[in-house]
Amino acid sequence: MLDNFLHVDDFTDSQLIEILDKSKWIKDKFKQRADYTPLKGMTMAMIFAKPSARTRISFETGFFRMGGHALFLGPNDIGIGKRESVADVARVVSRFNDIIMARLFDHKHVLELAEHSSVPVINGLTDFNHPCQIVADLFTVYETIGRYKDFTISYVGDGNNITHSWIELAMILPIKLNVVCPESYKPDMSLVQKAKDKGLSEINIIHDPHEGVRDSDIVYTDVWASMGQKEEADERRKIFNPYQVNSALFNATGKDSYFMHCLPAERGVEVTDNICDHKNSIIFRQAENRMHAQNAIVLHLLKK
Repeated sequence: MLDNFLHVDDFTDSQLIEILDKSKWIKDKFKQRADYTPLKGMTMAMIFAKPSARTRISFETGFFRMGGHALFLGPNDIGIGKRESVADVARVVSRFNDIIMARLFDHKHVLELAEHSSVPVINGLTDFNHPCQIVADLFTVYETIGRYKDFTISYVGDGNNITHSWIELAMILPIKLNVVCPESYKPDMSLVQKAKDKGLSEINIIHDPHEGVRDSDIVYTDVWASMGQKEEADERRKIFNPYQVNSALFNATGKDSYFMHCLPAERGVEVTDNICDHKNSIIFRQAENRMHAQNAIVLHLLKK
């Protein structure tokens, strides 16, 4: 059976720790401009039904710097699940390439892609989860506070795909995760229950934003209306306004906390400028680490 990366908990705890160590090793190599080309002669197909500058730049740059070639396939190149069935796309594209990364809307599509592909598939994001982001996030936490478990993170905002991937992480490494959200915007509660049943991490759903961030090592937020939800943006702004990460909310942690955001940020909406640019904001290191963490994932799947 092929190794794919579709959910954070596809990895065991030991595999994830190995990938974090590899991320650091690759990052050091890149900073030294070392000649490191384990992917020479290899190609990666990047299927984008849902556009993203950071996902494309980080995957394409990383794969190229390791000696390979990454091919961008946008919505007009492949109408996945529309112009052609997901299964047929998988069967064809995997005959030309060594690995596939797909950033899609429908989570069922990435599962079907992996089922029918003859090469490893990486989930670059779906409406359900965003596993590569959370591996990069965890690497950033590790760089910042010196540990990859036993910390408290409060995610403030919509119970979205980022939240789901943090919940997946909570099933393989012990953390305290507070999901701080309005009552009607909770994450998938069946996933929350599954994680709670594992008994490894403490997971709390909290509706009071200031109570929710208390004693947090990390305060994390994301946009309130993702791609495909922009028609709801005005209504969401009214509902989520108390959840804006501003000085009052950030100081409510009661400790020297760090701020994270998966970007792009709508400054002045879910987070204020002064928090984005705060001395304890690690959002740009977090963005850079997408490339290093994804490189480590690619090498793991290709057994390099």
